[in-house]
Amino acid sequence: MSSVSPTSERIRKFDPEAYRFVYEALHFTQQKLDRAHAGEESEEAHITGQELAHGARELGIERYGLLAKTVFRQWGIRSTADFGRVVFELIERGEMRKTDRDQLSDFFDVFDFDEALDHDYQIQVPTSG
Repeated sequence: MSSVSPTSERIRKFDPEAYRFVYEALHFTQQKLDRAHAGEESEEAHITGQELAHGARELGIERYGLLAKTVFRQWGIRSTADFGRVVFELIERGEMRKTDRDQLSDFFDVFDFDEALDHDYQIQVPTSG
């Protein structure tokens, strides 16, 4: 997937913030995978659905911490498949591009939301003594 610009105001199925976030997650993932230096139209800049889903999870945790799952749910995103639905809406509107290999199913069951967004968090409570 590569980006154009999230400017269209057509009817959206998810909260507008979800579209902005996925667009930002694409750039975040390209940078993380050292693909940001390639032109957005080049094959070297391409991010797979699985890579984008993992990048969105990482960016969500970085930005929202323990609230990431709650924020995503408020936007209407309840699974990795929903990230894909956002991406494919952006593609339909001409705001992202895809290759012939990219499919919505690339986003299905990439990770379990509850586990992936809550798993690594442990709250440390100081003991008195």
